[in-house]
Amino acid sequence: MIDDDAMMQCALEQARAAANAGEAPIGAVLVGDDGKIIAAAGNAPIATHDPSGHAEIRVLREAAQRLGNYRLPKTTLFVTLEPCAMCAGAISHARVARLVIAASDPKGGAVWHGPKFFEQSTCHWRPDIVAGPFPKEAGQLLKDFFRARR
Repeated sequence: MIDDDAMMQCALEQARAAANAGEAPIGAVLVGDDGKIIAAAGNAPIATHDPSGHAEIRVLREAAQRLGNYRLPKTTLFVTLEPCAMCAGAISHARVARLVIAASDPKGGAVWHGPKFFEQSTCHWRPDIVAGPFPKEAGQLLKDFFRARR
């Protein structure tokens, strides 16, 4: 059994670490069906000089390397912010079984907002999508981070 609260807390820790490194405070954790963490990361496009350095992409890459497979079935991805279109596409291609999202993103999100990626007829794979725990905490991290930069 996967403890959604505990896993989202881990994703929030990754988000805080990203913020401390000057990156947008977004974190992700991929968990196997046994409840064990396979990979965890925060946003790092600035540090990695990589526009695809989003937390979700970094986690999927690390997990695929560890497991030796680009398909990640029977996994749950915990994210602190609604994924963008790029990340939603990667989640679909990786065949992640379940996606748990803390905070929605009306501006850049692509799951509940914008293109609603998983609702498109061209989407190959649709994970079970869950509104996860700690949406206020995840949202506040982002608000505080961007307020400090204005």
